[in-house]
Amino acid sequence: MSENQNLLAEQRRTLILDEVRRRGGVRVNELTRRLGVSDMTVRRDLDALARQGVLEKVHGGAVPVVEASTHEPGFEAKSGLELSAKEDIARAAAELVPPGAAIALSGGTTTFALAHRLTDVPDLTVVTNSVRVADVFHAAQRSSGSRQGAATVVLTGGVRTPSDSLVGPVADQAIAALHFDLLFLGVHGISVEAGLSTPNLAEAETNRRLVQSARRVVVVADHTKWGTVGLSSFASLEQVDTLVTDAGLTAEARAEVSEHLRRLVVAGEPEQPEQPEQSEDDRAEDADA
Repeated sequence: MSENQNLLAEQRRTLILDEVRRRGGVRVNELTRRLGVSDMTVRRDLDALARQGVLEKVHGGAVPVVEASTHEPGFEAKSGLELSAKEDIARAAAELVPPGAAIALSGGTTTFALAHRLTDVPDLTVVTNSVRVADVFHAAQRSSGSRQGAATVVLTGGVRTPSDSLVGPVADQAIAALHFDLLFLGVHGISVEAGLSTPNLAEAETNRRLVQSARRVVVVADHTKWGTVGLSSFASLEQVDTLVTDAGLTAEARAEVSEHLRRLVVAGEPEQPEQPEQSEDDRAEDADA
């Protein structure tokens, strides 16, 4: 952790949260030394993180919040977390979108950041079950008037979740009738064992439909999502073509991801070559070895 007094509040809080999760708890006096800030500043940061529900204050410090697999934070609570990582991921993911593509964006704060990066890509057709994502494109159209090449936005119906996604039978039926080139999927959790998961059963089914309707699936998730498991799994890692994440993902996690996905994009780092797809003969030889 850096001892820079000029760290922005967001940067300090990200460092504090990472330290809490890594070590299982921190003390205020340790943070003041490592961050080079006052005791009062650290306590304000802990208060802010506690209000977001991502850590629990205890006497003299803080510990992680042990969340139930059914816990679903609201959009506002999640939007204040890992802001720099989400912006980096959004920038890298936007480079995957060619003009004229039919794409889908699921709900989530990372896809929300991505939507802002896509408003200038011409002739997109955007399918989304996120009220927030749809608002980004509609606001861009209002500000630019009837701009040629503006995105065509299809917002599914459905029941609104705490994360402002539309889910349920209405959304599922609308998505099942569509086909898109790229799906950008935000997730609550991602792991080798559980794949992609969410605490919301209805959202799991809607995400499952999104995956089924996409030619390519791109997961956009910061490093804190790795190892998190929600109540309901909706896709395996083998169903994902690309993971776009940030530099905080550990070397061990990267190695695990690379065993299951063809492509890993770490925002701000040179991209590794895609994993070649094995033929049936190659897979049989591996099994016999």
